[in-house]
Amino acid sequence: MKAIILAGGRGKRLRPITDYVPKPLVPLNNVPIIEWQIRYLKQFNVDEIIICTGYKTEMIEHFLETKDNFGIKIKFSIEKTPLGTGGAIKQAGKSIKDKSFFVINGDTITDIDLRKLEKSLNSIAAIELRTKFGIMETEDNKVTKFREKKEISNVWMNAGIYHLSSAVLKDLPKKGDIEKTVFPDYAKKGTLNTVKFTNTKWYSIDSFKDMEECSLEVEKIIK
Repeated sequence: MKAIILAGGRGKRLRPITDYVPKPLVPLNNVPIIEWQIRYLKQFNVDEIIICTGYKTEMIEHFLETKDNFGIKIKFSIEKTPLGTGGAIKQAGKSIKDKSFFVINGDTITDIDLRKLEKSLNSIAAIELRTKFGIMETEDNKVTKFREKKEISNVWMNAGIYHLSSAVLKDLPKKGDIEKTVFPDYAKKGTLNTVKFTNTKWYSIDSFKDMEECSLEVEKIIK
């Protein structure tokens, strides 16, 4: 299997760190996000990764050139101007000859089992919605219990990991997000699938708090 990592964003929410390094090189336990993701994909026998970059590409290339122990083929798809997730996948997908491939957002750290996702074509990995706020359980206007950061049962969110048919590439925009173009269109046509995952570890690194929380767990999530 091949995989595309969408790593072209500027990571503005993590400034000032990302003024100096691109988001994929932001460290979690002294290991950059991009290295954790490569380790994750290798666990599921992905043998080639295409990294979509734009911001500070040279720094990412230099870091990966110093790593000769990944044992995996790595290519780059460089965006001269921001293409959005759909445009980035379309450009990177030109070099994929397989019938299908994985896509993962460049700031996602998870233990989602890609073998389950691989069984369903044109599918989005879904996890139960998480809230960052404390929840009160009530009964007859009485508070009975407090819960912190509870998963909300049977309300699903996009985990930022996809298994796509190569046939999708022709429908992607040259510039624009797949989440706002192809996915709504396919959903309307009934051709977009999902694979639901419960009790998973999942982090989207969008803040310093995300970095702190994920750093405590990442070595348990990805070996």
